[in-house]
Amino acid sequence: QVQLVESGGGLVQPGGSLRLSCEASRFFRLYTMGWYRQAPGKQREFVATVTPGLITNYADSVKGRFTISRDDAKNTVYLQMNSLKPEDTAVYYCGNGAMWGRGTEVTVSS
Repeated sequence: QVQLVESGGGLVQPGGSLRLSCEASRFFRLYTMGWYRQAPGKQREFVATVTPGLITNYADSVKGRFTISRDDAKNTVYLQMNSLKPEDTAVYYCGNGAMWGRGTEVTVSS
């Protein structure tokens, strides 16, 4: 079973940037991987995915601000988040529906 560990969350001011990382315990190059988030009192929602062929897909709310990427040699998927807004505040999870990490918390506040 693949274990996923997210990191890189924290407190950032509006307009700031963060880079999230998700490291897998073993290779995941055959899998589409994604980032999802869950804000307080809300359901988990899709943020972005990247396929093994590097095709990306984004939620409308993050298009143009977030970039998902992967490094299969490092078994790691990244989420570069720029121009952060308070509404981006959430716990961010790495996964693909069949496997999930425990999440990393992102707070956007002045």
